[in-house]
Amino acid sequence: MTTSARTPTPGADPTAVGRWLARVLDDERWTDAEVTSIGAGRSNLTYRVSSPAGAVVLRRPPVGSVAATAHDMGREQRVISALGPTAVPVPAVLATYAGPEGDAGGADGPTDAPCFVMELVDGVVPLGELPDGWATGERERRAAGEALVQVLAALHAVDPQEVGLGDFGRPEGFMERQIRRWGKQWAAARDGDDPIPVAAEDESELTRLSERLAADVPPAQRHTIVHGDYRLDNCVFDVSDPGRIAAVLDWEMSTLGDPLADLGLLLVYWQQDGDDPVWSQAQPLSSPTALPGFPTRRELVTAYADRTGLDVTPLPWYVAFGAFKLAVVLAGILARVRAGAVPAEMAEGLDGSVGPLVALGHHMLDGGSF
Repeated sequence: MTTSARTPTPGADPTAVGRWLARVLDDERWTDAEVTSIGAGRSNLTYRVSSPAGAVVLRRPPVGSVAATAHDMGREQRVISALGPTAVPVPAVLATYAGPEGDAGGADGPTDAPCFVMELVDGVVPLGELPDGWATGERERRAAGEALVQVLAALHAVDPQEVGLGDFGRPEGFMERQIRRWGKQWAAARDGDDPIPVAAEDESELTRLSERLAADVPPAQRHTIVHGDYRLDNCVFDVSDPGRIAAVLDWEMSTLGDPLADLGLLLVYWQQDGDDPVWSQAQPLSSPTALPGFPTRRELVTAYADRTGLDVTPLPWYVAFGAFKLAVVLAGILARVRAGAVPAEMAEGLDGSVGPLVALGHHMLDGGSF
């Protein structure tokens, strides 16, 4: 539902947002703003802000989680700004707000948390089912899959120093820290006040998967900017040309690290026709990539290796890590829903999703193929 300027929206009051945009963009027409929540809302919150002056996108942390995610907002707008002049398509950052405690005159800010505003990039976000009339042929769908690999390879080719991101992370020991980080997230979800809705066997197997990953971390071949959650529905595709990505979105987990982590997680999300049960059961949400024409996971890997020159022999480990990371993310969502901290619709379709992801992780470490 689109709200009027007089109807507060959770996390973004249209009156406050419009008043702030009018000031920072120097256009009084923004005061008559309407705010619409867009996206699934499982990470940072996204809003379309419309007015007689045009339309933009506002990003802010989840309501009630400002302290834990405020830094993510700064990182997200920083990496998008840095990548603007590169071959990686990103929206332009138009304005930033450091939050009530970080901005002079913070009481007049748009939200009660750090946020930023970026341009609205028109296009198609392939979520669930493809829109009618878009990528209807196999050649167009293949082009969309190939564009996804092309942009990922372009991201991993960017020199962080040249774009001002040399201090954006600590790439040495990145995967070891990632295992510890997500292990701590898992412990927090598992040991919270409310019992996590995960079977006891899945709990123990998730812990065991973490231990197996930590025991055999592949050495990084290269250190690059990594997106952290690169997948089909985090990209905006051109309406008339499915083979062109207009913008890559959702950079809150970006840092410097091992580029194969991005590829491994992309494969976890990627569904293909004829998947065996260990793969199909680990993908609880529908994806259009199983339609004829989209590349297979093996074809994605081959195209990526050709473009980057990286050795993909250790990729099964990175797929297992991606399954582990996603299992922890989903367990955390289920735990927050159980505790009443976030709306129940955030867990829609996710019941029973943790165990199959854990099984996929073990399968890959046991020599399974993608």
